[in-house]
Amino acid sequence: MSAPPDHSYRLMALIERLRFYKPVIGQVSGEETVEVVGVAVAASAEGGDRDLNDRGKVFSSIVLPESVSSSQERFFPKRAAVLICLFEDGNGDLRVLLTKRSSNLSTHSGEVSLPGGKAESGDADDRETATREAKEEIGLDPSLVTVVAVLEPFLSKHLLQVVPVIGVLINKKAFIPSPNAAEVEAVFDAPLDMFLKDDNHRSEERQWMGENYLLHYFTYESNGKEFLIWGLTASILIHAASVVYQQQPSFPERKPRFRYPTHIHGKLTME
Repeated sequence: MSAPPDHSYRLMALIERLRFYKPVIGQVSGEETVEVVGVAVAASAEGGDRDLNDRGKVFSSIVLPESVSSSQERFFPKRAAVLICLFEDGNGDLRVLLTKRSSNLSTHSGEVSLPGGKAESGDADDRETATREAKEEIGLDPSLVTVVAVLEPFLSKHLLQVVPVIGVLINKKAFIPSPNAAEVEAVFDAPLDMFLKDDNHRSEERQWMGENYLLHYFTYESNGKEFLIWGLTASILIHAASVVYQQQPSFPERKPRFRYPTHIHGKLTME
């Protein structure tokens, strides 16, 4: 029997190292905006109280529903998980599976994302949420994925707590993409280390509640098609690449410092 290639040893070593990764308790990374449907957001940006839409533009405040306006309620964010599914190519380089969302979807149509979605009551944990959603979206059998780490949660623009789950696809040939046409238009993969390099990267400065931060964009071409990877997905992949390669990106990251609201009482108070 021939010896396995060197890069498979590297993959096994990576799996063992990532199994010991412990997310920073209480650390939440942000996305480019915070927008709460049906709830007014207290924002102290320059120029008075303002709300932002998903492109960082100002829009009018959203009225608090009458059902919660008369008493203070503890805010519990909904939870979601995404799968950062890694595999080795023929050269032993790590690549990550990505999807382009269907153009028919009502939100984020045509955007690049990681497989994933909101947690369901039957999910045992974030790992199961991420792998279940990956199966539903792109036909990835959970038995093919070795889940190795759960990273710090990110805050989405709808105050959704998104938990990145790193999984390894050891036998890439066993996976034949079968995208759910209602949700996914295309399945492709990109080199993970791309999200630490400045080659195909640009950023824009944005502001939230008086804090300046950078919104990141990456362009990648696959099979003659160009994909734009930005926002929350880009932020998650920058962090994942930093954890996997144990190095910081070659560009300034300047993360936003968004916070969860503590209670709902007429307006959201931020902690």
